[in-house]
Amino acid sequence: MTVTAREVDVLIVGAGPAGLSAGAELATAGAGRVEILEREQEPGGVPRHCHHGGFGGRLDRSAYAWATAGAFAYSRSVAGEPEYIPGGLSGPAYAARSAEAAVRAGAALRTGVTVTGWAGPRTVETTGPGGLERVTARAVVLATGARERPRSARLIPGTRPAGVYTTGELQQAVHLYGQRIGTSAVVVGDEPVGRAAVATLLAAGVEIVAVVTDQPPRPVRARSLRVPLLTGATVTGLTGRSRLSGVALRHEDGRRTTLRCDTVVLTGDFIPDHELARRGGIELDPGTRGPAYDAAYRTSRPGVFAAGNLLHAVERAGAAAQEGRAVAVPVLHHLAGTGEPAGSRRPLLVDAPLRWIAPNVTGPDGARPQGDRFVLRTARRLSRPVLVVTQDGRELHRSRMLLPVVPGRPFHLAAGWLDQVDPDGASVRITVL
Repeated sequence: MTVTAREVDVLIVGAGPAGLSAGAELATAGAGRVEILEREQEPGGVPRHCHHGGFGGRLDRSAYAWATAGAFAYSRSVAGEPEYIPGGLSGPAYAARSAEAAVRAGAALRTGVTVTGWAGPRTVETTGPGGLERVTARAVVLATGARERPRSARLIPGTRPAGVYTTGELQQAVHLYGQRIGTSAVVVGDEPVGRAAVATLLAAGVEIVAVVTDQPPRPVRARSLRVPLLTGATVTGLTGRSRLSGVALRHEDGRRTTLRCDTVVLTGDFIPDHELARRGGIELDPGTRGPAYDAAYRTSRPGVFAAGNLLHAVERAGAAAQEGRAVAVPVLHHLAGTGEPAGSRRPLLVDAPLRWIAPNVTGPDGARPQGDRFVLRTARRLSRPVLVVTQDGRELHRSRMLLPVVPGRPFHLAAGWLDQVDPDGASVRITVL
């Protein structure tokens, strides 16, 4: 079988918000031949099937602001007619304009091409409409994004009926394929993604039986979608044969109930789409489960960078696009031969109930994270926690959060203590008091 060999300057794997932004930034900066590969037939990533507004706001602005300009913008509805959405673009319009920005900047965008493995440190093997290829790059940017874990990965027992969705599957069914959903639904998860699932179901004419979360009630809630909310409840099983008939719950007081419905949407519980990184032997972080990386978006493999929700599932599209723009600077340094300083990297580890920190490795050159702060997530609500940073029993930093932190939302830790890290010491730990 014939394999075509090609060379490029920068190869970007993934055409979601991070990959497209990186491609636009690098092409504009004169990085040479910049190529973006996408396994789907259309570029844009998850926003392609998120038909709510709000895309293209403050976080998404850059030198390519023409692609997302204006507090109000026209987009296209499913029927193809203009749709006026306050507060920014709809997801499909944002995806289309992001792709257009990358191509207009000079990046080559190839869709329907799947990267199947590695054939060298910066050489990947692909399959697509043109057959098999082997592409070698001076720098590789992994921007493969994240995915929701399906029912099987969540180990929810019961029967295997129709009517079980993740948020992404639901949005694609409704907005991309116009499929008919059921009549009554339970949404599992009360994070922003869960509320997007509620909006999609309501748009499809589905009654919301309840939103279910295993988290306790929050002292203050601001809900724009008025639907029943059950807190402190865990899904213990699904019932039904050919079609879902109910969702079994266990409440924190020990009660067991079953909500009658014909549809359930399992939201959140994202995991980085890290298969390609893992196949390349790139070190993964135990918290994020994405590539371990420093503030310059460098992975453990020289010349291979990563950006977006592959690193820390899952943040908003604007945050992923912002990282795509930011990764361009270290990539340009690498191309110029100034981006791989010698020195050791120290892992940053978190203790429960913290879930992860990003970036999660200290760089050998003292690079600072974007905004001079780290991003963290917690597994449970913490009321004004004290964060303590230590190394080898030595306290590097201590600070109290001014507000509570909750699951499903990021919070931040200032990076001023980085200068105190011993490059020859043990891992740095972040704990909560």
